[in-house]
Amino acid sequence: MKANSFFTSICLVIIVLSLQPVLFGQSANERLQSITSALRDREYEKALQSVQSALRDSPNNPQLWMLQGLAYSGTGDSRSALASYQHALKISPDYLPALEGAAQLEYEAGSAAAIPLLEHVLKLRPNDFTSHAMLAVLAVKNGDCATAVQHFSAVGPALDSQPEALQGYGVCLLKLDQTEKAIQVFERLMSTQPNDPRFRQGLAAVQLAAGKPEEALATVLPLLDSPQNVRTMRLAAAIYEANKDTPNAVKILRDAIVKDPLQTALYVDFTEIAMDHQSFQTGVEMINAGLKLQPAAAQLYMARGVLYVQLAEYEKAEADFEKAEQLDPKQGMSGAAQGMLAEEQNQNDPDRALATVRAKVAKNPGDAFLWYLQAAIISQKSPEPGSSEFVQGLDSAKRAVKLQPSLTAAHNVLAKYYLDSGQVALAAEECRLVLQQNPSDQGALYHLVTALRKMDSPAEIPDLLKRLAKARQDATKAEGERNRYKLIVTPAGSSD
Repeated sequence: MKANSFFTSICLVIIVLSLQPVLFGQSANERLQSITSALRDREYEKALQSVQSALRDSPNNPQLWMLQGLAYSGTGDSRSALASYQHALKISPDYLPALEGAAQLEYEAGSAAAIPLLEHVLKLRPNDFTSHAMLAVLAVKNGDCATAVQHFSAVGPALDSQPEALQGYGVCLLKLDQTEKAIQVFERLMSTQPNDPRFRQGLAAVQLAAGKPEEALATVLPLLDSPQNVRTMRLAAAIYEANKDTPNAVKILRDAIVKDPLQTALYVDFTEIAMDHQSFQTGVEMINAGLKLQPAAAQLYMARGVLYVQLAEYEKAEADFEKAEQLDPKQGMSGAAQGMLAEEQNQNDPDRALATVRAKVAKNPGDAFLWYLQAAIISQKSPEPGSSEFVQGLDSAKRAVKLQPSLTAAHNVLAKYYLDSGQVALAAEECRLVLQQNPSDQGALYHLVTALRKMDSPAEIPDLLKRLAKARQDATKAEGERNRYKLIVTPAGSSD
């Protein structure tokens, strides 16, 4: 977010006018009148001459140093202005006008040095909404949404006049999983800017992220009545798909691709829908169309490789993953994809799959997913507990969860190793970690039931079995929803 007039409201005229009673109350010195008059009239060079003359007689007067800072700011000499404010603060650390002037200059420069100055202002004036707003914007810039939300909430209705800041507030609330509050903020944003389609899009996107696709659809529909931009069309496609209206999702996404055939993300979105509906070949054909226009798009090779894995065309998949890595090596994107390929190959040739993953692990030892795959493939070979292969699998699973504690699949496979080696308490602990993130994880539920039986702790088992049965029913229902539609390619000019 950029600085704007709201966050730079400590303007020269306001400060000068607020100072006059103080200055005049302290002294009737004509030079002070000359300085403040010149600042008010934006005669900054004249003000500088007057204030510097006054400083020769009163070098320890913080007000004069602050006025010099104002004059320098008026001339555009921010460096000298900041030095003047800092000198005033050395003389009087709690001198509010100097604190505000220094804070504003540091804020406008994007410097973290503004933070302690603004915090100092709030100690002296806790309800200063300008300082709260500046601190909120700096916190967003630093990725500290918790602090940003704290300060944004202190600003109150005054934030409504600043759409970019209000948007940042809403985004931070969403990142903190405060979805209802985020929706309320975006509703405020849309009501204050009713003619700006960006904010209607923003509200729809937040509603979709909050799991309210029907509300998101109602919000975005008015935008579809007017000439559409691709961003709106892409969002609408995601909303239609979330509402299980795949035909409209595909139609509007296809129209978006026709309108902007060079936007890679549109092809990737289409691929995701094709994956969800087991329409892998259709996804390949759409990616092929994109690659004709963008033969160097690494994302498209990656997406097609994933589709080829599902079609069991492993050599083509591996070629695409390698091509993606060649085109964009800095992202290291093919590691997990190659691991996915190995996982599929494991069904028919586990030794070859294991060799593939081991080679990838050697090149990418910091990739948690690859360590998990190595552990999973070894586990499926059913090694004898205590054997060197079993130990390697166990160590791989431990490495995976250490590198990425949120990787639930790794916790699941580690739980199985613990069960196989008789460490049932540790297995139960891993299962509970998974269920904290995903209460419906079937693997964790099953393994936890097994562990509790071996621990002779039956109290939880009936409830866990009910949860497992419901999870399986929900998975079956979701699979049925995915299979309601199949995507096919129709000849050009077809009405379908």
